[in-house]
Amino acid sequence: MTDQPPANPYAAAPQPMSPADEKLWATLVHVGGIFFGFVPALIGFLVLGNRGPFVRGHTATALNFQLTMVIAAAIGAITAWLIVGILIIIAVSVLIIVLSIIAAIAANRGEAYLYPLTIPFIK
Repeated sequence: MTDQPPANPYAAAPQPMSPADEKLWATLVHVGGIFFGFVPALIGFLVLGNRGPFVRGHTATALNFQLTMVIAAAIGAITAWLIVGILIIIAVSVLIIVLSIIAAIAANRGEAYLYPLTIPFIK
């Protein structure tokens, strides 16, 4: 007799994704960040993070970048009464659009991408 607890019959093991699916979801996470902020990266990290190393790397990278941009935008909002705050908000908006497009193109090609100016919250 074994001392192991019985396996949960309702728990499904995550199935690994095909490389094409990993590239697709990684691309969508980066593009989603342009429109919805950190939400697509967070959902992608939580739902797809254990389905393949490529998609996990891209969702973690996108989440780190989006969280960094949220912090930068908050600093810009706090200092908005100064001219520099407005400039920070504009710079954050431009960085999100440009760098997310670059990251999406890299993900679609199957390449790893690291955003510059990013605080590594998640490894």
